[in-house]
Amino acid sequence: MDQVFPHTRPSQVELKRAGRDIAIETQWISPEKRDRPLIIFLHEGLGCVAMWKDWPSQACTALNCRGLVYSRYGYGQSTPRAPGELRTPAYLHEEAQEDLPALLEAAGLQNEKPILFGHSDGGSIALLFAARYPERVRAIAVAAPHIFVQDITLASIARARDAYRASDLRQRLGRYHRDVDSVFHAWNDTWLSPAFRAWNIENDVEQIRCPILAMQGDNDEYGTLAQIEGIQRLAPQTRLNVIQTCGHSPQRDQPTATITALHDFVNSLP
Repeated sequence: MDQVFPHTRPSQVELKRAGRDIAIETQWISPEKRDRPLIIFLHEGLGCVAMWKDWPSQACTALNCRGLVYSRYGYGQSTPRAPGELRTPAYLHEEAQEDLPALLEAAGLQNEKPILFGHSDGGSIALLFAARYPERVRAIAVAAPHIFVQDITLASIARARDAYRASDLRQRLGRYHRDVDSVFHAWNDTWLSPAFRAWNIENDVEQIRCPILAMQGDNDEYGTLAQIEGIQRLAPQTRLNVIQTCGHSPQRDQPTATITALHDFVNSLP
């Protein structure tokens, strides 16, 4: 029998973005636990609510927490990006400093102090949010985050472009996104653009004051350990966790180890 996890059915939060009415796909986990901490899950560059599978529910069950999972604008079942809408190298700052606060307000969570769990792009968004809004976050946990651009990252993104053209990757991603081509190219084209090569958020990370858990797989194909080591150098309160036999997605490659690290971190918070 399949294990049943305490998540609700996906729903939508309505908000405005650049003067346009959009709907953001959301899914709550154990929303009735109002006296427990809230963890907000921020997905990767090609992710969405459905692509997390049941891992957020497993994590929230282990931690006895509430959870909120959402698909960013353009992803999953959220409103697709407008045709021809360009993404700039500042898109992660926009997600952290404009879109996430707008979602929290629209969802009635503007007075919460959540714990953010971000994977890859989502990890960078969590770092940027904590730097800009220190009073609005209790702690952050990031898995395979990016704080600067590396050659290994660009090489893997270029291989993903080739796979999207020549393999069934487009079909597989299309099961999760309303506009899969927009999702893929908004991520892939932006990262591979010459303008993005200079992207760097080290100055932002240095401003973070809340507790940080920075995790990364020892075989991450999208970045070296210099990413999380850089976070600890800039924010000494950071707890590092290198996950063994693990690639770019700790929650998929080593789900139990990732939950254990998150559990220990959350239980250590003041």
